[in-house]
Amino acid sequence: MAWEVFSFIGTAAFAISGALVAMEEDYDLFGVYILGMVTAFGGGAVRNLLIGVPISVLWDQHFLFIVATVLILIVFFFLKYILHHWNRWGTYFDAIGLAAFAIQGAMLAVRLDMTLFAVAVAAVLTGAGGGVIRDVLAGRRPLVFKKDIYAVWAAVAGIIVGLGAYRYDTALYALLVLTAGLRILSYLFHWRLPHGKYHH
Repeated sequence: MAWEVFSFIGTAAFAISGALVAMEEDYDLFGVYILGMVTAFGGGAVRNLLIGVPISVLWDQHFLFIVATVLILIVFFFLKYILHHWNRWGTYFDAIGLAAFAIQGAMLAVRLDMTLFAVAVAAVLTGAGGGVIRDVLAGRRPLVFKKDIYAVWAAVAGIIVGLGAYRYDTALYALLVLTAGLRILSYLFHWRLPHGKYHH
């Protein structure tokens, strides 16, 4: 049950996030649809490719394709009259998608009996992959490369899943809220990892 819930939440959140970015960039309906779909399904496709799951599995998610399509259309035709701060709302939905897909990616890696490191990598690829593709296609610097803490939260969620949280649905749902919340707090308060700067 948890797998389906995280698939739904991640797909919905990233479809909306991609559509919001496209709207901010003033894309037409087709562009909004493409960016929303790529954001929703891109991370899972990259993960599947790298961990050996057939890429064709992507096309079996008929219900999720319908969900993404409906939400993208709602964003395009209705939410533009409600949401005036595209960047902020896009970041919130992105945080939810990041958390849901990071946990889902980690769960898949655990099912495949992969190492803890591989579980963390699968979490990062699934959680951040769609957003990276979205930002690149939109001509933006990907969030994962900005100063606010981003993909680290996906890796942490993956490690927690790999250490045994996958056995309890309630723990996974709590982890979803915690991971999304930490990402949003990182955005609001500009939490940053230590970084080096090259000096001439």
